Amino acid sequence: MPFSRLHAAAALALALMLVGAPALTAQDDPATEQSAEETTIEEIVQRSPDEIYADLNLFGEVFDRIRSEYVEAPDERELIRAAIQGMLSSLDPHSGYLTPQSYDDVQEDTSGEFGGLGIEVMMEDGVVKVVAPIDDTPAARAGILPNDLIVELDGQQVMGMTLDDAVKLMRGPVGSSITLTVVREGMTDPLEFELARDIIAMRAVRWSMDGDVGILRLSRFSEQAYTGLRTAIQEIFEEREGAAPSGLILDLRNNPGGLVDQSVYVTDAFLRQGAVVLTRGRGPQESARYDARPDELDELIADVPLVVLINGGSASASEIVAGALQDHKRATVIGTRSFGKGSVQSIISLGGNGAMRLTTARYYTPNNRSIQAAGIHPDIVVTQVVPEEFRGRDEIIGEAALPNQIGGGSEEQATVGSSVYVPAEAADDAQLQYAIRLINGDETNPAFPPRAEFVAEAATR
Repeated sequence: MPFSRLHAAAALALALMLVGAPALTAQDDPATEQSAEETTIEEIVQRSPDEIYADLNLFGEVFDRIRSEYVEAPDERELIRAAIQGMLSSLDPHSGYLTPQSYDDVQEDTSGEFGGLGIEVMMEDGVVKVVAPIDDTPAARAGILPNDLIVELDGQQVMGMTLDDAVKLMRGPVGSSITLTVVREGMTDPLEFELARDIIAMRAVRWSMDGDVGILRLSRFSEQAYTGLRTAIQEIFEEREGAAPSGLILDLRNNPGGLVDQSVYVTDAFLRQGAVVLTRGRGPQESARYDARPDELDELIADVPLVVLINGGSASASEIVAGALQDHKRATVIGTRSFGKGSVQSIISLGGNGAMRLTTARYYTPNNRSIQAAGIHPDIVVTQVVPEEFRGRDEIIGEAALPNQIGGGSEEQATVGSSVYVPAEAADDAQLQYAIRLINGDETNPAFPPRAEFVAEAATR
């Protein structure tokens, strides 16, 4: 089903959000610049317990003065949470504090499951339009159809709501009910559907065919990523009555990442053996090596040529996959430089007080590359034709532009932008079309299929 131009703009906006808002740090304040430079790591490490507790006393003094003298009585819990957030966010752009609600949202996002109705929706003319019901969900079983217009939710008019507001109303505890008022083309009167929410698994992978070429679009590395990829590949073979496609394209563009273990599983789907990713932190518990293992899936597609698409919005777990497949010469990487997030965050539960997201390691590709603030460079650079309204706003520098990023990469940091624009229509997608022509033999390049001599040549440039 083709996506509208509005979807392209929304995808662009989502990718641009990866940059985040700059945080105020000591380096932003000229008055503190000198003292920050003069405080060495050795001095910080060697501070005595008395000095550390003196600073904690300072925190307590400030906290008490705010409580007693601020113009209005503050919320003490929010003050403490803000202090914790400030402490964590001062470390790097990806560490931070999660309130209990934020922690629940993160768990829902990474699990890829939620209590809902099972409808893919978009906003059109101020109302929610059904793109498609998801198979075997409350919406599909009730008879919700593509192009239905949802005009009321439990009697509340949708007109005037944002799409996010409407989606929040449709989600809820499993087993709870909601009434949808739907306008359907060809029907005189609105229809009402009372639906009981159920567990919905978000689709992490979509697939399509262009002739004999299979296209796998992986949108996020939730817990559904590997399962979705395996199912998509099996369905491609079933549709072709067991015959292998002439090639596969793994589209990781604007995929912001997610779970490291899922990136390992997805990479393993295309590799029989060898390292997938290495992580190194301060202690042995944060350092590990993850290896691929032979299985039926990689045996099934062992001889199928593979292209991976990346761009400036491909981050974190996406870069683990692209970097591993590039290093093992299993895939040709096409597009523009990726985001450059080469660090691993652990989410540490704080019980009823939420959780903390803490950077605990850097990761390295199988060839021992740390792509922190540098990104994965494609084997073949292909740029998009960017519409006038997006031109100049379609590029981001990525991790290298984030204040307080941890550095430590093994490659030169990025200094110029990389595009995050992906056209809504496949026919206009220069990167996708180039990959298809390459697999079909209508285009040639020394990087495809990947060969040892090409990689050696590229490494000396």
